[in-house]
Amino acid sequence: MEISWIRIYLLSGLLLHKAIWEFLKSCQGDPSAKQSWSAKVLVLSTVKIGILFGIIAQTFLPVVLPISDQPSGLAAAGVVFYTLGLTVAIAGRVQLGRNWTDIEKSYVKREHQLVSHGLYRFVRHPIYTGDLLLLFGLELALNSWLVLGVAALAVYVRRKAIHEEQKLTEAIPEYGGYCRRTTRFVPFLPV
Repeated sequence: MEISWIRIYLLSGLLLHKAIWEFLKSCQGDPSAKQSWSAKVLVLSTVKIGILFGIIAQTFLPVVLPISDQPSGLAAAGVVFYTLGLTVAIAGRVQLGRNWTDIEKSYVKREHQLVSHGLYRFVRHPIYTGDLLLLFGLELALNSWLVLGVAALAVYVRRKAIHEEQKLTEAIPEYGGYCRRTTRFVPFLPV
């Protein structure tokens, strides 16, 4: 199989995403290193790493479960969704700054503050939105029916976001008002 420019672009974006996350995590010092890791956190971390390695491998492997014999339209749409998702996720991560924690370890730090500027002015979880768009776009661009797996992941992410919002409402007094002014994932769509 020939490595196309689309596959190189997808892989480069994944590596950029990971590099930014690791750099920003190292800048804030990882307080989760001090926390004990539960079995649930270990399982979720392992699953997350497995998905990442699987997606990276997918950029090198032949098409898995192809959707179409003529995938150029899907690839173009996929690149658009992927690029939008990558941009939103990175912008959200940068704007969240020290208030970020890993999805599987989500906890509220005593110093957490409400972030309501940038993308957070409109949505409460732009990183989740961006990552789901990124994965949706990647699978479309790769012409893979694995794109349906993003729907299952979206269900998990929605549940996790609701749980995080409950914790943040308890810890940050103005968070409840912020929730009433914003939507969870997509501006103007209260899902």
